[in-house]
Amino acid sequence: MVRVIVPNADAAARLCEIEQAAFAGRQTRRSVEGFMAICPPRGAILADNDVAHGLLVLQFAADEGEIIDLGTVPAVRRTGLARDLMQAGEALACDLGCRRLVLEVAVDNAAARALYGSLDYQEAGRRKAYYLRPDGSRMDALVLAKDLPPRSAP
Repeated sequence: MVRVIVPNADAAARLCEIEQAAFAGRQTRRSVEGFMAICPPRGAILADNDVAHGLLVLQFAADEGEIIDLGTVPAVRRTGLARDLMQAGEALACDLGCRRLVLEVAVDNAAARALYGSLDYQEAGRRKAYYLRPDGSRMDALVLAKDLPPRSAP
């Protein structure tokens, strides 16, 4: 089960652990605390039920949402957790009146691109040399977008 995380110090510490496991230390505690600062009212962090294996960070502006970060720890990859997080994020965005979600993904990230493609995200642009790699090289990012259905009436 996926849930929205309420920003607090305990959540920040655990989310930082997930980030470091998912991305080999790419994120620092400070960047995770930055994620926490946008939530709420302009964003949300979703994680699996025990806040232990994966997270999705979104921010919202007007009727558009942006997926800032999606990560799962290696032990649960290819189990459907990232898909669950994405679908929960899409549902939350719809509930908040968003009409579109956007995200960036490295052109060489085949697994993520396959996931996003299976969820109907379409290429909307490209950012040249967007990602800085540990070896100093740069990788382009694809900007992907998905139109969301209108919010259903209560």
